[in-house]
Amino acid sequence: MPETDTAPVRGNTLPQFFTENPRTAIAFSGGVDSAFLLYAAGRWGKETKAYYVRTPFQPQFEYDDACRLARELDIPMATIPLDTLSHAEIACNLSDRCYRCKRAIFGAILEKAGEDGFSLVLDGTNASDDPGDRPGMRALRELMVRSPLRECGITKGAVRRLSREAGLFTWDKPAYACLATRIPTGTGITRESLDRTEWGENYLRSLGFSDFRIRLDGDTGKIQLPEDQMEKLFANREAIVKFLRQRYGAVTLDLEARKHG
Repeated sequence: MPETDTAPVRGNTLPQFFTENPRTAIAFSGGVDSAFLLYAAGRWGKETKAYYVRTPFQPQFEYDDACRLARELDIPMATIPLDTLSHAEIACNLSDRCYRCKRAIFGAILEKAGEDGFSLVLDGTNASDDPGDRPGMRALRELMVRSPLRECGITKGAVRRLSREAGLFTWDKPAYACLATRIPTGTGITRESLDRTEWGENYLRSLGFSDFRIRLDGDTGKIQLPEDQMEKLFANREAIVKFLRQRYGAVTLDLEARKHG
């Protein structure tokens, strides 16, 4: 890996990081960043294991992607079930929900990884991630979870480029935030609202849309998608509205185009 791709902020590259930390547990979501981190741990480390925490907030396709990549990299993956909705401080969906959810998720990983003999847990936060926009990063600091991509100065763009060079199918996967982010802050999260969101987004995905969201606004589903996909939505408007009205009281489109990523 060229030194220019890592832009080290601590004087380390990923190979050096895993030479110094050869046994690692990877918090694995199936997304672009954690996928590349898992690849790097498998390439330069001596022993690693992936830990996927399965909650009601993650859609099935994310879990399927995680299982597929772990198989392709031939790295063992543990699936940890966690009912986030049973945590009242998470389900009530106040402004610190992401922080509380991350605490619960990484707490579960730390416990399981410790049982498996791993003392170091890593996550895929990269150098482009803004701490001010990522309240969950506070939980990582408190739990002493390290982020090698961020420590080594590897940006989101570099992660995608290096993932493509490594042959990872995740290299161009759109950024994805959990289903809970579709529910307005202050509105309690229920299994029904999460299921409805996954159902609606699965439908749009089956039509070829990507990098979009269906936000819940009362009983209304508000579609947000990139500008270059709006023409396609209008071309299929009647069918889309008819389908989504099965579980939404109304369907609207956010005319402020969503930016890719």
